[in-house]
Amino acid sequence: MTETAFIFHTPPHGSASGREGLDAVLACSALTDEIAVFFIGDGVYQLLAGQQPAAVLGRDYAATFKLFALYDIEQVYVCAEDLTARGLTAEQLLIPVQPLSRHQVQGKLAACGAKLMF
Repeated sequence: MTETAFIFHTPPHGSASGREGLDAVLACSALTDEIAVFFIGDGVYQLLAGQQPAAVLGRDYAATFKLFALYDIEQVYVCAEDLTARGLTAEQLLIPVQPLSRHQVQGKLAACGAKLMF
C-alpha cells in the first residue's frame, strides 16, 4: 500500500479548507497508518501558534493538529523555504514537524499514491 499525502497549501482562515483537511486526515488515520502530511506555501500558517481566529469570526481549530500524535500520524513535513519566506521557524509551530527542502518535498510527494490538497 502506498501513502496518502494530505497537502495543506492555503492559509487557515478565510475558507473551510484547513478544517476540512484536518478532519480528512484524522478520519483517514482510522483506516490506515500510511499517511504523510505536508504544509507548503501559505499552508505553513495552519500550524502557527497563537492564532486568534475569533478576531475574524473564525473557528479555532489549530489546536486540533496536536491530535496527530494521539492518532499516530508521525510523517508531518513542512517546506523549509516556505517557512523562511514568511519569516517563520519550526519552533513557532504548534506541533513537531520535519522541515524539508522544496526538492525533498517534491520527492516525498512523488512517492505517494494519492494526493489530497486543502
